[in-house]
Amino acid sequence: MPLLPGAEPFRRDGGRTGVLVCHGFTGSPQSVRPWAEYLADRGLTVSLPLLPGHGTRWQDMQLTTWQDWYAEVDRELRSLSERCEQVFVCGLSMGGALALRLAEVHGPAVSGLVLVNPGNKVHDAAAPLLPVLRHLVRTTKGVANDIAKPGSAETGYSRVPLHAAHSLRRLFQLVDAELPRVTQPLLVLTSPQDHVVPPADSERILSRVSSTDVRQRLLERSYHVATLDHDAERIFEDTYDFIARLAPSVRTGVESEETATGGGA
Repeated sequence: MPLLPGAEPFRRDGGRTGVLVCHGFTGSPQSVRPWAEYLADRGLTVSLPLLPGHGTRWQDMQLTTWQDWYAEVDRELRSLSERCEQVFVCGLSMGGALALRLAEVHGPAVSGLVLVNPGNKVHDAAAPLLPVLRHLVRTTKGVANDIAKPGSAETGYSRVPLHAAHSLRRLFQLVDAELPRVTQPLLVLTSPQDHVVPPADSERILSRVSSTDVRQRLLERSYHVATLDHDAERIFEDTYDFIARLAPSVRTGVESEETATGGGA
């Protein structure tokens, strides 16, 4: 099945510090590619995978579950860990939940998390009915393209498969139950005007993790897909500064030197 424009995965080797970037539910790498490219351009080793069932047509997503999506980012984390001294995980929306799950499972293998409008709960009133409803109704309206910036658009599905929505809800429940296992440094960037994931999800995450190094920034000018919105550059800069503060090789400029000379991981 052909990929939607911009849905291709993105990977670039750089220095000793790795970054895994996770896109959101029914979206694709297109929504976070500028984020990944910004970090790669500064010498970091970056991986942005395409989650199974995404980036083609919604019917393909109907055949996948959260375990498939998680398995993909888990493989990428393990690959980065083999090549890098430290690995940070970034995620948008459901990608934030996947990032949290990686932190819960892998512990110190994840050096820090950057979450943009992370999802924690399916808020639709019909959510409790999904175990039954998914067998009666195949899809509901899509959630892609919640962006304030004129001319900016997200490549994503126009329909949400209810089978996948049910699986997403189970992922959120699992991640939420084990949030106290998250101890890594955490940067959360939240849009007060988000028509997909309410700011309450960020607050819930912040209140339940065990991390002591926690920072939050409000994205006042952006909606849900803030990585393509007015605050995108702020997100990219804050992410790099967060990583540089925690990664010695970035602080000392080794990453950019290795990239310039063709060295690195």
